Amino acid sequence: MSDARPTVTELRLSAFAGHRSATHALGPVTLFAGPSGSGKTTTLRAYEALARLCAGDPLDEVFPDAVDLIPERARPDAQGRRGFRIGCTVDGTRGPVRLDLAVQAEPRLRIVGERLTARGRVLLATALRDPGRSTVQAEWHTAGATPVTRAPLPDDLLGTALLPLRVAGKTPGQLEVLAAAEQVVVGLRSAFACDPRPERMRAPVPPGEGRLRRDCRNLAEVLHRTHTDCPRRHHRLATVAGAGCAGTVTGLGVRELPEGTVRAVLERGGRPATPLGRLGDGELRYLALALTLLTGPGVLEMDRVAEVPDAMQSMTLLADDLDRGLDPRQAGELLRIAVEIAGDGHIRLAGAVGDRTATEARRTPGVTVVDLSA
Repeated sequence: MSDARPTVTELRLSAFAGHRSATHALGPVTLFAGPSGSGKTTTLRAYEALARLCAGDPLDEVFPDAVDLIPERARPDAQGRRGFRIGCTVDGTRGPVRLDLAVQAEPRLRIVGERLTARGRVLLATALRDPGRSTVQAEWHTAGATPVTRAPLPDDLLGTALLPLRVAGKTPGQLEVLAAAEQVVVGLRSAFACDPRPERMRAPVPPGEGRLRRDCRNLAEVLHRTHTDCPRRHHRLATVAGAGCAGTVTGLGVRELPEGTVRAVLERGGRPATPLGRLGDGELRYLALALTLLTGPGVLEMDRVAEVPDAMQSMTLLADDLDRGLDPRQAGELLRIAVEIAGDGHIRLAGAVGDRTATEARRTPGVTVVDLSA
């Protein structure tokens, strides 16, 4: 029986940038390794692109540089069209559900083919019938007296994400389509791409709603929130800080400054506290990534599926250059945290790492390392 929480268990890059016929199984903690140019960043980008499309983002915002993602040796057809293909599998209560996309990048960006498949049955298929229109012809499984329903869908939005607005959900076939689409949407949308930028994290920040941004520039604001609202998690984060920051750390504090901003500090027991702005780049990246793993979607600036309880969702942290600026001790501690947190199924990790961390990760139970140079 599949876990109740939809999870992305396979990523397919059929023809995407430098990838050809690539299929990657994703475990609770998956790290992509390989030399520069092997495709680690583009692999994670494909995952994030599918997540954004499932959230309803238009195609041109997801792929502003779509032409650069066309495989180098791709030849245009008779109409001068070229593009790329990506897909994934999302496991859940409906079993494995496949989503596959064909995107035309030239001469005009559009989704020209989409297929949603479960248990050997095509539940949704779209195709470009009239290049002069900004729509694709879609047909989805209905069963009953009418086996399929046909209608046009916009060519710049993901059809799977639109199905709840188009399918009535009255017949068993329609309910099957809706359940499969929901599984894919929930599984993909529950992703957070984190790229901590230490140069943006050092200054005090105004207090706000306390949702961590992608670049983690508002780390102090989020720590202000966890210190107030989530004392247990905050204490755990302080313990983790001690394992990855230099010197003795007895706590993680927040100071409210006269100008109305907040500054986070490492507490040192009887010694003066250290403002986070004085920490090294690796220490700041380590703290931000640890915070992401320990807190989950409620404290992250991500597109949550509000209508689905958190207990039914499994968030995936996407972290390109996960170990950038980290020493072996910090990288090892992050892996330990990731494996521990992933054990309950609520948070998963897909990241890209360098050779040193990949070597250590191969010796770490619970971590899957995908070597893209092979």
